[in-house]
Amino acid sequence: MPITDAVAAAKNIDSLFKRVLAQGGFRLKYRIVVNPPASPVTGEAPAILMDFSGPDSSLMLARGGELLRSFEHIIQKSLRLEHEELDKVAVDCGNQRAARAEELAMAAKVAAEKVRETGRPYQFAPMNSRERRMMHMALKSETDLRTESTGEGFDRALVVYPKDYKSPAPRPSSRGRR
Repeated sequence: MPITDAVAAAKNIDSLFKRVLAQGGFRLKYRIVVNPPASPVTGEAPAILMDFSGPDSSLMLARGGELLRSFEHIIQKSLRLEHEELDKVAVDCGNQRAARAEELAMAAKVAAEKVRETGRPYQFAPMNSRERRMMHMALKSETDLRTESTGEGFDRALVVYPKDYKSPAPRPSSRGRR
């Protein structure tokens, strides 16, 4: 279901998270911004940004931001967003999103140089779709390279290739042969 009314969606999120935070015993505050300005790092802006702060902020960022991503997932499910619309809602705490975007952009540049030096592809560890997209965007202007996502589900990762790299032909499976 697309976000047709961002203000109404933001009110629904506010109502939901008043209960989530109270019942969970979290010591967090948040602010919800509809149509925030574009990020100076990524150049993109969600339709709704929810920004957390408070004494339990460290919980939000622990284990690689697991709770932060969980809250974002809850919001996406509560709004019944389709896969292609998941970027319309963003959750942040302590400017973690911008810091992670800068970290990914730096990792993309390092990988690009490594691919140029070796002439071989470089595969990142698995990451979520938003982070893979940030990596694709960070490398889109590198005309001598190309990027692809590979793998399935939680094992999906980004691979950086030299532009004209030819993958080796897959070996025929020996299953069922005698």
